[in-house]
Amino acid sequence: MESQAIKLPQAPKKTVGQRIQKHIARNWQYYLLCLPALLYVFIFCYGPMYGIQIAFRDYKVKDGISGSEWVGLDWFIRFFQLPNCWNLIKNTIGISVYQLVAGFPLPIILALLINQCPGVKFKKVVQTVTYAPHFISVVVLVGMLQLFLSPTSGIINHLLGFLGIDPVFFMGKPEYFKSVYVWSGIWQSTGWGTIIYIAALSGVNPELYEAAQIDGASKGQLVRYIDIPSILPTAVLLFILNMGSFMNVGMQKALLMQNATNMASSEIISTYVYKIGLLKSQFSYSTAIGLFETVINIILLVTANQISKRVGQTSLF
Repeated sequence: MESQAIKLPQAPKKTVGQRIQKHIARNWQYYLLCLPALLYVFIFCYGPMYGIQIAFRDYKVKDGISGSEWVGLDWFIRFFQLPNCWNLIKNTIGISVYQLVAGFPLPIILALLINQCPGVKFKKVVQTVTYAPHFISVVVLVGMLQLFLSPTSGIINHLLGFLGIDPVFFMGKPEYFKSVYVWSGIWQSTGWGTIIYIAALSGVNPELYEAAQIDGASKGQLVRYIDIPSILPTAVLLFILNMGSFMNVGMQKALLMQNATNMASSEIISTYVYKIGLLKSQFSYSTAIGLFETVINIILLVTANQISKRVGQTSLF
């Protein structure tokens, strides 16, 4: 007689929901620690997304969001038909490109220089001095600019007068607005931006430097062949993140620096949204403009991420 295999009863397969429930029950302490952060993100980041629909409605406070009339793309069309619409976009993009081109490489360069400093005390002094401007508030910074660049009592114009050059009203001329805005921001943020690059450089194996020095490598070669490749992935990721906020030029600083004489260069999308949305209470119109900015930022973020993934194998997602 042929022996028949005895079939043992198999345990029923667990569903996905049961596996998730078991995993949560096993690690509930970790999820409890994450709960406050998750609640914060959900309440303050995802919850307000419900209000985005007022960009497509004629929002009235008395009717509420869902009760307001649906108008579709009318507010977007109104913005693009605005006489100074393209001037707002041009000013916003101009400042953003200026900031990216002039400001993005400087923290990298400063971090490389600090990393090559031989003295620990000198390195700490340089770090402290360059970090300090980050903690100056925007209001104080603009007040300093008003004092330093004053055509009558500013130190810059006193130096120009000493060189035989007539005083210049920097804060009142449209052609100087972008440079003053960008370079004051670079002075304030460059030192702070070096922190992450210095952290990346601190993770480099010291044996690489020792081996290169034994082979006769100069400091320039150490930077070129060890330091730069080590921080390149970090720089790429930060560049992608910067592209995600490309259109978000700081409203507060631009508004404080703004006056009647430099309006041609200082009026950007964010200041226009502030004036229309908060001062004139046109909530649907201002939301539509803000949504337009967000969509452009998302497109730039995804595009930069995909290019980076295909070229350098480094990406956010």
